Amino acid sequence: MENRVEKAAELFNAGYNCSQAVFCAFADKFGIDEETAMKISLGFGGGFGRLREVCGAFSACTMLAGLANKSDLNDAAQAKKDAYEEIRKLKDEFEKRNGGSFICRDLLGLSGPSESPVPEARTEHYKKTRPCEEIVKEAARIMEEYLK
Repeated sequence: MENRVEKAAELFNAGYNCSQAVFCAFADKFGIDEETAMKISLGFGGGFGRLREVCGAFSACTMLAGLANKSDLNDAAQAKKDAYEEIRKLKDEFEKRNGGSFICRDLLGLSGPSESPVPEARTEHYKKTRPCEEIVKEAARIMEEYLK
């Protein structure tokens, strides 16, 4: 099987957003085709549409944890409790590995949302000044460990 961390990095470097890269690297585990996975995760990039809120890579972790959840969905209260406990554990691990935050603007050293919805091109300057590829890889590592 292809290494999912490498696949996430490849997708990110091909121009997909951080959420798409992580979510799509694992979508096949849940029977989700790549096109559907790309659509599901599309709006989460840039901290929700470049608003710089929750990191898209972490949003992908959250969605994947939901897919992996084995709680009885007929007991909504218990299912939510179980899921929220897992998400908090994932958040703690994500923060531990990514400088203490899961907020996009904090991870990028920005003060607020982007003024533009237009994503930046993945130029050499972008790659040198943004930690996004490493964050995507770390999120994929976390999910590899989590889903074992």
